[in-house]
This record gives sequence, C-alpha cells and structure tokens, in this order.
Amino acid sequence: METAELIEFRRQKDEFFRTGQNTPLGPGDHSDFEGLAYFDPNPDLVFTTSVEPGDGSEVRVQTSDDREKVYSNFGTVSFEIAGQPVELTVYETVHGLFLPFRDATSGHSTYGAGRYLDLEPNEDGTLTIDFNLAYNPSCVYSDGWSCPIPPPGNWMQVPVEAGEKNFPV
Repeated sequence: METAELIEFRRQKDEFFRTGQNTPLGPGDHSDFEGLAYFDPNPDLVFTTSVEPGDGSEVRVQTSDDREKVYSNFGTVSFEIAGQPVELTVYETVHGLFLPFRDATSGHSTYGAGRYLDLEPNEDGTLTIDFNLAYNPSCVYSDGWSCPIPPPGNWMQVPVEAGEKNFPV
C-alpha cells in the first residue's frame, strides 16, 4: 500500500471509530475519541513472501477471556526484519487469513498481548505482509471482546515499529 493510501485508510478507520455504530470502542467513548496513534509509514516493514504450506490441522488459540478460538494451520512465512530471521504461522479462519503476532514493542509502544494482520493471497500464491496495517485487537478498546492471544511461535524478538500503537496513548 502506498503511503497516501495508508494515510487515507487510517483517516477512514479513525472516522469509523469516531462515528460508527459497531466500533470496538466502549459506550460513551466515541465523543472523546480523537483518533488512533500510529507509527509513521515504514516501507521497510512490507514483505512479499512465499508460504510454506501448513497441514491444515486444527490449532487452538487462547483468548483474552480464557476461551479458545479454533483456526487451521495455513502455513508459515519467513523473512528478515533488521537482519534478524523471522518465521511466523499464518492461520485460516472463516473470515480469511490471520496473522497474530507479538514483537519487541509489545507492552511498550504497542499493546502488550500483540497485534494482528489480515492477509489475502496474491495472484501468484505469495503473501504480502505489510506491518503498516498491523492493528490492535478489539479487547484493547473495550472489555466486551474476546481476542485471540498470539501463540508463542509468533512472538518476535525484533521490534516492529509499524501500524497501530498502544491505546490509549
């Protein structure tokens, strides 16, 4: 996604949070909402990579309210961030491909439990992992949500300074 597109996407998301009826914000939080905090766009944190196919096995992921969500193992993606190798598991859900992750910013400048990416395969079967689109789980904004917690295999030691920052700032 080009920088101008990303900035417009963020503006529209903030407007939805401010005025939408089905946002993750808690009751009464809309009027005070001034927008989410984001890292500056970072083209170095966009990766197009092949997928090592998973076996489609059922994967149970713990949630923020001690439940489990069930996904299928779609596959793994591998690339380098700041010279450090990264390997992450991508899950298939009823809504599409899902990449929950934690990184070295988690609990500092970003939400402690981690962030998410929604993915769509490219025409050639590769995936574009654009961390500028990383977003916080809904449970960050209101206690009424049940959010999957990124499994330990998707915890990176490297900082990913892209996407949404912690809320509130």
